[in-house]
Order: sequence, then structure tokens, then C-alpha cells
Amino acid sequence: MVLEEKKVTLKDGRSAVLRNIRMEDAADLITYLKVTAAETPFLIREPEEIRITPEREQAFIQSKIDAKRELGLIARVDGRHAGNCSLMSLGPFGRYAHRCSIAIALYQEFCGLGLGEAMLQTILDVAKECGYEQAELEVVSNNERAKHLYEKLGFKVYGERPHSMKYKDGTYAGEYLMVKEL
Repeated sequence: MVLEEKKVTLKDGRSAVLRNIRMEDAADLITYLKVTAAETPFLIREPEEIRITPEREQAFIQSKIDAKRELGLIARVDGRHAGNCSLMSLGPFGRYAHRCSIAIALYQEFCGLGLGEAMLQTILDVAKECGYEQAELEVVSNNERAKHLYEKLGFKVYGERPHSMKYKDGTYAGEYLMVKEL
């Protein structure tokens, strides 16, 4: 899906541009995955587990552009990649056609500026326009900041997975499953 660019004003007065991911973003997206995975324990992969080639990332980007009900949304602030938000279908089956999955991550320096909320609201608006009735996401249970934002946008916890992630040091983190009716 291709989305018209949208400008939003951040809490610090800067402007962010929200747009769909493009082929020329492939290298930035791979770097983003590695850096954000190193910045926070709240994502599913370790930085060294990210072995995506530029060609594979370009194929992923093309699949998002071609999809009628999926969107890869990128945010740029001062010309720099600030974060991503994704809208994904749950599969090709009619019984799941009313549900979508959402994911988001920002570089840490762009957290707390209202960017995540603007990106999520954009994705939720697009999801509703696409005919989805229910948005779903997962959040690490001790990620209070993200959980608070999701609740502010109307998501509710509907389940929990204990020990969902195991870290290198042997500790675990649980995960909440959250849903929002659109």
C-alpha cells in the first residue's frame, strides 16, 4: 500500500514526515533493526540475529507496497530515519480478514516526543479504512511506557504469555497480548 505523506509536529516543535517505506529505504531499515535491537530489551531479536540482505529487505518493501491491506510506515525527522510502524494482515483466510497485527519501534532518541502516538494513530486509521475491525499487538510486560501508550489509544490486555522471551543472562520477560476494536 502506498500512503500519501503526512507531516506531524512533535512535542519539541520539530516536524516529522510519515510515509510508506520505499525501495531506497532498504539499507536504513536494516540499520534500524540492528540499532533498535541493541537499544532496548523490548524487541524480539538480538542485534547479531539480524542477517537480512538488502535484496531480501527490498523484496519485503515491495510486498508491502503491493499489498492492498498492509503498510510499512516510516518516520523521518530532520531528514533522519526515526522509526517504523507496520500494519500486517493475519493471513489470507476469510475468518481472519477482520483482524490485523500492528508493530512499532523508534530509535530511543525519538521516544517521548509524540511520534509513536502519531504513527500508531495513522496506522489505526489506515487499518479501519482497509476494513479491519480489530487491531492486535504484543508488548513486553515490563515495557510500561509502551503499554501506557497502547492503552491511551484504546488497546486492552486480553492475555499474557509468561516467559515469552529469554535473555542472554538467563532472565525472562513476559508479554501482554493487546487488542483494540476499530
